[in-house]
Amino acid sequence: MLSVTIHLSLRIMSSTINWVGTWRPHKPRGPIAALYGNPGPKYALPGLVGFSNHDPTKHKAPVFSFGTRRERKYDSEGPGPKYLIPSNITRLGRDGTPAFSLHSRLKELQKFQVPEPGSYSLEHSEKFRFHSAPAYSLTGRSKDFQKSKIQTPGPASYTLPPVLGCNTVLTPAAPTFSFRGRSKIGTTYEDLKKTPGPAAYKDVDPRIYGRNPPRFSMTGRNFPPGENTKKPGPGTYYPEGVTSTRAKAPSFSFGMRHSEFIEPLIVEVPE
Repeated sequence: MLSVTIHLSLRIMSSTINWVGTWRPHKPRGPIAALYGNPGPKYALPGLVGFSNHDPTKHKAPVFSFGTRRERKYDSEGPGPKYLIPSNITRLGRDGTPAFSLHSRLKELQKFQVPEPGSYSLEHSEKFRFHSAPAYSLTGRSKDFQKSKIQTPGPASYTLPPVLGCNTVLTPAAPTFSFRGRSKIGTTYEDLKKTPGPAAYKDVDPRIYGRNPPRFSMTGRNFPPGENTKKPGPGTYYPEGVTSTRAKAPSFSFGMRHSEFIEPLIVEVPE
């Protein structure tokens, strides 16, 4: 439809306008960009303001961010600007002007009162010059202890560790043995015929309860090898092959001759 309207407009223009030369408007041979619509100025260049989508070819100033407000550790707030700075304090410290203060009058000095000879108690000096036994004092029970109503254990509540038996703590204990009751199941009490006689017991080795003398053991006799052993004969050795005691002549070996026209072995390896 668009090509028909263009063709009609060209025919009207050719009939009304006087053209110069041989060129005349004609129908386009193929599609051109002017026949189709475009999106227009839809695509824009990257901006120069902000941090995101900034033009990489232009200089970008440093960017700072504001953090979140921290939580309060204490509910109490500060006193605020209620402190009064003294007038003699500057930004460099005190201004250095002389200041004076008034204090109360000091007490008058009195003479030192030297103690008399009867002021000292010589009977108490034995504890400092000689060895004395430790002394303890008993004080009254405090009121807080009485109010708490704590039942303090008496002297009979504590027991000393045992001295007799195997469960001693402070003294060495001798070995202890216990006797078990005899069971009647599977013993001679069920059948008196099974009672062992005197010959049922073995003699006790006197080395168990007496002195154990030294004991010696005798091993088997080892005989030297006789004539039955096989010995190598004179023909077993090859003295002509010995080269450790004399110089050895050089020796050469002939290898296998390979042809130049043999094809190399090519093996297909599976991938």
